[in-house]
Amino acid sequence: MGALSLLIFLPLLAVAAILLLPNRLGASYKYLALAVVLVQFGLAGYLYANFSPTVGEFSAIEGYQYVEQLPWIRMDLGTIGTLEIDYFLGVDGFSLPLLVLSAFVMLMAVGASWNMEKSKKGYFALLMLLNTAVMGIFCALDFFLFYVFYEVMLLPLYFLIGIWGGARREYAAIKFFIYTLFGSVFMLLVIVGLYFSVQSPVSGAHTFNMLYMMNPENYIQGSFFDFLGNSYEIFGIPARMIGFIVLFIAFAIKVPIVPLHTWLPDAHVEAPTPVSIILAGILLKIGGYGIIRICFGIFPDAAADANWWLGLIGVVSIIYGAFNALAQTDLKRLIAYSSVSHMGFVLLGLASFTAEGISGAMFQMISHGFLSAALFFLVGVIYDRVHDRYIYNFRGLAGLMPKYTAYVAIAFFASLGLPGFSAFIGEAFVIIGTFNAESLQTGVPRWMAVFGSIGILMSAAYFLWTLQRMFFGQTRLKGGEAWATALTDLTSREQLILFPTLALALVLGIMPSFVFNVLNQSVLSLLNLVSPYL
Repeated sequence: MGALSLLIFLPLLAVAAILLLPNRLGASYKYLALAVVLVQFGLAGYLYANFSPTVGEFSAIEGYQYVEQLPWIRMDLGTIGTLEIDYFLGVDGFSLPLLVLSAFVMLMAVGASWNMEKSKKGYFALLMLLNTAVMGIFCALDFFLFYVFYEVMLLPLYFLIGIWGGARREYAAIKFFIYTLFGSVFMLLVIVGLYFSVQSPVSGAHTFNMLYMMNPENYIQGSFFDFLGNSYEIFGIPARMIGFIVLFIAFAIKVPIVPLHTWLPDAHVEAPTPVSIILAGILLKIGGYGIIRICFGIFPDAAADANWWLGLIGVVSIIYGAFNALAQTDLKRLIAYSSVSHMGFVLLGLASFTAEGISGAMFQMISHGFLSAALFFLVGVIYDRVHDRYIYNFRGLAGLMPKYTAYVAIAFFASLGLPGFSAFIGEAFVIIGTFNAESLQTGVPRWMAVFGSIGILMSAAYFLWTLQRMFFGQTRLKGGEAWATALTDLTSREQLILFPTLALALVLGIMPSFVFNVLNQSVLSLLNLVSPYL
């Protein structure tokens, strides 16, 4: 078994062990889950440390490392040919940092689940199943295999929200499931269309191999998604543009972009803290990764034609998310809307089709991954103590919880893009890339960079206003003396979870080369794929 397979299926062994252990050993579930994610994080870190960026095309296997490729499904279809589906894994500079991020965030989620008492067997089994699906998504290079992992991810999240969530958990779980399923059902149609449009240059059979789908020479002349002929149209729109739009919507729901974002605040508010950590830290990044790997990789011509609209959607998401965050009175909902705003920078950077913009977008995804996880964990700390998140029910918390206040202040400053922290690097590179896009004639105007900068200013407004309202001034709590007693400061376990996260934000803010060195060659390979169509 290769390293990537071990990374993917190690949590699945934990699922089997948890289900086999009797309920009287329920206290061992969390230790088993912790052991698995620690090994997983160590393995992901080892792969990252030993990764050597190679010069290779985005559509060629030489551009990927730790590759595993085995025949999975072979079926004779008669006159149609042979059905070929491979177990095909590999990582490059885009996927490997997200694998490490996922392992890190999953470690935080297990730590945040330490005091979970309700149905522990089912909870930790679902958490580990989700872990397997997420790792598989970032490793898969066969579209069918990717889709399997993508769909498996829905099941544990639906139950984790629907069973362990808040008062409106069923509504939030169903809304999340329907939104995501809506995108993935139509994605399947595009996958089938691509399958019948592409032939393997080796066997001549139809294939789900993503790398073959990225190469125009592998498309059958006259097929639905024919790269060169492009003869099919639906309502006057070329078939390849339709395919791009369908896949983009499927992944944009995950990002999420306005107006496909409405599932996110409800899911976050109702989800338990560990699930909110996973939603913000990992799930949103799957959307950005899918746009890069699949939308841009397989439909570079359509992406080049649509990038002005992608940039506009990114700007709208930045401003709209920031205004909504400014209006919130629920702390968790505020952070959920801030995620909509910050992920808008990812789409804006990707739309610029510049090395700076795409690098900044990826850096923003990584930075937002662990910073948003830290923010949702901090909300969970106060909610666990008094079961309230209403901002105006708290004032003067700094006097009661000085350590907690310090961590919140650092997390807020890091998230709003203060120089020296990772979010500043991501947002600055997105703005630089967007500003430079007009000079390079990629189709994105400079006014989008200006409006993106306004989003940074607004993030400072809602984070600092929240800090002032909740933590400073004379202590005044809705629950009075009972709350004052319950609001104890951070425990050692909570600090152990938070400290590495905020330390990482500082380290990457000072030394962004830890990410850029791994990422850079893959960014240039993607630009080489797209640039002929700009």
